[in-house]
Amino acid sequence: MTATLPTTRSASPAPERAGVRAWLALAVLFLPTLLVAIDNTVLSFALPAISRALRPDATTLLWIVDAYPLVLAGLLVTMGTLGDRIGRRRLLTVGLIGFGAVSALAAFATDGAHLVAARAALGFFGAMLMPSVLAILRTLFVDRTQRRFALAVWATAFAAGAALGPIVGGLLLQHFWWGAVFLVNVPVVVLVLLAVRPLLPESRMASPGRPDLIGVALSLLAAVPGVLAIKLVGEYGITPGAVAAAAVAVVAGLLFVRRCRALAAAGRQPLIDLSLFHTPVVRVSVLANATTMFAYTGLLFFSAQYLQLVLGRSPMQAGLVLVPGMVATILAGLGAAALARRFPLRVLVPAGLGVAATGYLLCTQLGADSAETLLLVATILIGAGIGLCETITNDAILAAAPADRAGAASAASETAYEVGAVLGTAVLGSVLSAVYRGTVVTDLEGPEREIATQTLGGATDVAAGLPADAASALLGSAREAFALGVDVTAAVGTAALLLVALTVIRGLRTRS
Repeated sequence: MTATLPTTRSASPAPERAGVRAWLALAVLFLPTLLVAIDNTVLSFALPAISRALRPDATTLLWIVDAYPLVLAGLLVTMGTLGDRIGRRRLLTVGLIGFGAVSALAAFATDGAHLVAARAALGFFGAMLMPSVLAILRTLFVDRTQRRFALAVWATAFAAGAALGPIVGGLLLQHFWWGAVFLVNVPVVVLVLLAVRPLLPESRMASPGRPDLIGVALSLLAAVPGVLAIKLVGEYGITPGAVAAAAVAVVAGLLFVRRCRALAAAGRQPLIDLSLFHTPVVRVSVLANATTMFAYTGLLFFSAQYLQLVLGRSPMQAGLVLVPGMVATILAGLGAAALARRFPLRVLVPAGLGVAATGYLLCTQLGADSAETLLLVATILIGAGIGLCETITNDAILAAAPADRAGAASAASETAYEVGAVLGTAVLGSVLSAVYRGTVVTDLEGPEREIATQTLGGATDVAAGLPADAASALLGSAREAFALGVDVTAAVGTAALLLVALTVIRGLRTRS
């Protein structure tokens, strides 16, 4: 009788599980993300005060919001690759020091142009933070289950920062001038800098190769004129300048893709590893990331002004209305890590986008005298949908990249976020501004008319110096015009979310 020997299989060793130091490091990595999220949310709530103090026109007001994410989006890929080369912890340290210093300078801007320049500088240093954070996280958490949970915790920093921003911003704006919303960054930066070296490991590529400076220039030429074209169309319609900017962006984008492919074929390392996008999972994850931030920044742009300038709420009261939506984002993000064990990406991501679209659909019913409860419910739905999507898509993108290209993969994910943030304010903000300017009615002439018809904040400021009857008529028309603009803007946001949800379903129809 012949003995039957058991069959043995060679199995890959289980990934090393993270220890206590890694989880402490995650707490440190949480803070820079919290910092950026607070900065964006606080600024949204400070827009009415900035409008009254600096009197920017509608275009400058949009640039105050957009200068930061625009520069950030243009440089994220470059900084992610730079971090892979020189060390992610080192780049994170430089970014933190610069971010803190420029935040202090931004607080004392004397006009709209100075504030736009400061926001652009914040974008430059902010671009060093986010790819470094995600790349270090990818290095710390090798085990897929632990990494997914760590990503969920990290992603909640966006929502936590957004939740803290209105509260902190409301307190600051009630007791100090608008510049205090930038000064709040400085103590957070100092705290993170003290913890970086003892807790965060240094990591970089083994063979980085030469930097692609031409690729850097092309990526900037694709990002900056593209957003400028959107802004020009929203402000003035289809003009020769808008067409020229769009043409530059398209040509630069095509040349950038061509260069990345040529460098990869020659055995050199391109700025973006386009092979990451060969799989449908990565493509739809990047698209979903961009769309969630498109919806989120658009919501913040109009809701803060709607609550304060249309419904007459204080900054603190407006912040409290939006807090439940931020909490929903946190809970949905943490819950997504557990749901991912039972449901595939092709189910969870469209579901999240659909929930967010339902919230945006509710926003189409907002009027000049609506109850704030309607907006509160809408923000809860939007926050829950975004939180569900973010954790799943970030994990899919990081899992697709080798460890030594974690910075570049992180940059791809963060670029999607920031491009979405830019487009959210540029597209939805331009739609809102166009509807407002086209429907507000006033008998004013000269500079006062120009100010009142540019922004709702300008109309509120002008009305303060008019007789009671004239002020009431102007404010009534301006609030009705702004509320109509919110309705149209929300309809555009709803359509965008549903379109991307259908795209994800189609793109992953045969994938798990």
